[in-house]
Amino acid sequence: MHLHESGEMYLETILLLSKQKKVVRSIDISEHMNFSKPSVSRGMKILRENKFINIDKDGYITLTKSGQEVAEKIYERHQVLTELLKSYGVDADIAEEDACRMEHVISDTSFAAIKKAIKSKE
Repeated sequence: MHLHESGEMYLETILLLSKQKKVVRSIDISEHMNFSKPSVSRGMKILRENKFINIDKDGYITLTKSGQEVAEKIYERHQVLTELLKSYGVDADIAEEDACRMEHVISDTSFAAIKKAIKSKE
């Protein structure tokens, strides 16, 4: 299944929050992303139905194996693209915002080429 940008953003947010907190709930995601609770609830329902997350009886959200893979892929893209833009002199806040948009549309081929180019410069 191909996720929309919002689904990828939710998974990345769950990954980041799970590194900061013992448990992740919909309210945490809503506050972090500044999205409405109903929007987050719809998003979580879709992610659960497509087996990207599990939600236990207490409302605690965890990533499944496939959800973890997608989240880590998006997060890596975000980090690499942010650092690349900053290395070209882009302001950190702008680099962060642009990387957030780029991470969802860049092809695997182009991203691999960028990573290869960065490694060859190290």
